[in-house]
Amino acid sequence: MKVGKLINLTPLIFVIITSFLAAFGSLANSLTTVSAFKDINNKNFQNLIDRTGEPQQHKDYDGYKNQKFNPLFDLGAWHGFLLPASEQSLGGFTGPMVIAQEYGLFIAKNLEQLTIKNRHSAQEFGWKSAQRKLYSQPGALIQRYEFKKLTVELSLHFISNRSAVIRTTLINKSNDELNLALQWSGKLLSQWDDKKNVTQALPNWQRHIKSTDKGINILFSKQRSPWHILTSNSSQYDIRRSIPTNTQVMQKKHQYLSSANIDIPSQKIKKIYTIQSYFHNDAEIKLAASDLSKAIENSENLVQESQSRWQGYLNNTLSKSSNNDRPLSVKTQRRERVAVKALETLIGNWRSAAGSLLHDSITPSVTARWFNGTWAWDSWKHAVAMAAINPNLAKDNIRAMFDYQIATDDPLRPQDHGMVVDAIFYNKDSARDGDGGNWNERNTKPPLASWAVWQVYQATNDRDFIAEMYPKLKAYHQWWYRNRDHNRNGLIEYGATKHRYHNDDKGNIRFSVQYKVANQMLGNGLQKVLSKCQLAEDNWQHCSGTRNYETVLADGQYHAIDIGAQHGSAWESGMDNAARFGFITAEQLQNYANITYAGNLQKARIDWQVRFFENRSTTNELLGFSINQESVELNTYLAQEKSLLSQMANLLNMPKQAQQFKLASKQLSKRINHCFYDEESGFYYDRAIAVTMPINKNVNLDSCSGNLLTYRGRGPEGWSPLWAGIADKGKAEQVKNTMLDEREFNSTIPLGTAAKSNPAYDANIYWRGRVWLDQHYFGIIALKNYGYDKQAEQLSNKLYLNAEGLIESSTISENYNPETGAMQGATNFSWSAAHLLMLYKNL
Repeated sequence: MKVGKLINLTPLIFVIITSFLAAFGSLANSLTTVSAFKDINNKNFQNLIDRTGEPQQHKDYDGYKNQKFNPLFDLGAWHGFLLPASEQSLGGFTGPMVIAQEYGLFIAKNLEQLTIKNRHSAQEFGWKSAQRKLYSQPGALIQRYEFKKLTVELSLHFISNRSAVIRTTLINKSNDELNLALQWSGKLLSQWDDKKNVTQALPNWQRHIKSTDKGINILFSKQRSPWHILTSNSSQYDIRRSIPTNTQVMQKKHQYLSSANIDIPSQKIKKIYTIQSYFHNDAEIKLAASDLSKAIENSENLVQESQSRWQGYLNNTLSKSSNNDRPLSVKTQRRERVAVKALETLIGNWRSAAGSLLHDSITPSVTARWFNGTWAWDSWKHAVAMAAINPNLAKDNIRAMFDYQIATDDPLRPQDHGMVVDAIFYNKDSARDGDGGNWNERNTKPPLASWAVWQVYQATNDRDFIAEMYPKLKAYHQWWYRNRDHNRNGLIEYGATKHRYHNDDKGNIRFSVQYKVANQMLGNGLQKVLSKCQLAEDNWQHCSGTRNYETVLADGQYHAIDIGAQHGSAWESGMDNAARFGFITAEQLQNYANITYAGNLQKARIDWQVRFFENRSTTNELLGFSINQESVELNTYLAQEKSLLSQMANLLNMPKQAQQFKLASKQLSKRINHCFYDEESGFYYDRAIAVTMPINKNVNLDSCSGNLLTYRGRGPEGWSPLWAGIADKGKAEQVKNTMLDEREFNSTIPLGTAAKSNPAYDANIYWRGRVWLDQHYFGIIALKNYGYDKQAEQLSNKLYLNAEGLIESSTISENYNPETGAMQGATNFSWSAAHLLMLYKNL
């Protein structure tokens, strides 16, 4: 039986063969002869990210709960592939990983491994014996094998948001017809994690393989484990080939074997196409059915379209100087390769609309356990980076978050109308009648949405997009002033929403406290408070009420205290456990007490205590909570946003609104310089405000409430006014000096999330030392805005040289150790990639 797509070696291919012969010698010995695959861009962008791996279990995690391996994803698909890491897995693309709605899980070590034998001699074309080259490049995985009589090339490309195609090219180099027997085999993983097999971990989860006339279909039963795996009753993985196969299924072993025979005449090429797809449910299958049935016949064109699309991405990413034939400096080449790695990272984290995600978006990380959703300020950063590369994706990334902007008639939180929630996922949470665990409405994120929208406009000149977004941005801007300005003085606080994790059913704020001694050993007033609390098995006492919280703080004898609104407020800043929000370890607090108060721990605690305001409407309805400090970068972002809204209003022919926003921006910028800058230390800080502070009806624009939080140390919020270009020149110079000081922020990788002098500094703590590349980028642009280009270049160069694996084949990390440069946190992290792209564009 002769099946497969037969291609003549046309004169064009003959020319290619001849040129390869001249350059590399005989066909039999060349790894690159008659290649059916075109290397992209004629540049060495191979293996920028190590995509090799052979997963042994569904959860194959590293120490940070990242999947160990880095599959290729593209076009918003929900499944991805690897290259073999050993000889045992050659001849197939390893994995795949599927994203089970919210969690990336490997389902096989090698789901479709090809074996080729000569039908007459029964001799196998063993992959181990071939000359071979396996590599990844932007948008593709490639395997090439050279035998004396046969060349085999496997290339993998994504052709839709649910499907990838594997093109198997077989080239007969001999003078005789080749009669080949092909077999594809695969087996599902039986191990769940380091401790349990699948049956032990998920006893009710069923996986069923069935053969079809096109290939095989793998059905996954319904499994609703909110912290592990989420599948519907029609989730499935589909493999279909361009040639008919005979398939044997070994159901108990979750294994299959498909076979076919092909004949290749002398000096001819045959191509076989396999399409692999992952679907969450029947609705997706029906939607894709028509296109999928046509894809096999159109596979070659779809492969070419994939290559062209990626070439377009690269053209839009690389600078003009990089796209000409002039030799580039080593530094430029290094940054160019990092920029393309960043592009691959962002495209790999692109997820197409599914479930409750109504628009395509870029998630933080496909390999990190918790990050297969969409976050607010992550999205703004991703959109800026992609604006000139894939503007439609950039716009949709913004729309995805605004799809859930709270409306006035919202059934759950109408008091938050205008707010954009923190994080959205495939599944809503229980309060929204879903069963997901990651959806978050406890807070929003810093107001950088207008910055993102304006950057997209700058790249596209799409006035319609501005018209679409302006009223939404304006409503979001107004929300801050309605729900996060407790004393109505025009300076805004971060805070937390009215939420089951922040307050009880009566609206009383929740908190938990722990003591080393029994309650009866405490004072009468404290005993009275604690008598109303619930004692948990872990010795935490769960309480509620602002007055009770104040009593506990004033007494100061507690061993530990935790309050949900503190986490919500810090999350709202994006700096989850920053020192300025009162986060400090017990050891650090004792050290602070020793230095500042001769060891008096109770006095030291006062400096690190956080308090909360109940924000209420004119009708006394609880709106949410504000932390008792006005934040410098929050107000800086709002000042910048006013300026951007002014420009948008001008564009939309709204001169009155434009003038109002422009004037308000200038006034707020002036107050930021007046209220948040400390002359003695030459840096900007948050400002604490007293809980007893009266609500102002007539704002005095020259007034500043409370005291600067200088004792909680310096952080990247201090250079935000420079990034926005609103800092006074003299103040900017002093901030610059602190940024360049090796005792402060100028570490091995500079511009970390806390100065070395910060009492709560630790190089390994999330937002109290580690270097996050958004804050690094904001610092670099801050310096450039005030003419410190040389210093900006010096600091950014330290990042490129010292960040572990950045210029090698490691992934782009969530953050980096400021002292050693070690990778920390999530792998394949999008906003790090986004800011590396921005650095490349700006430097």
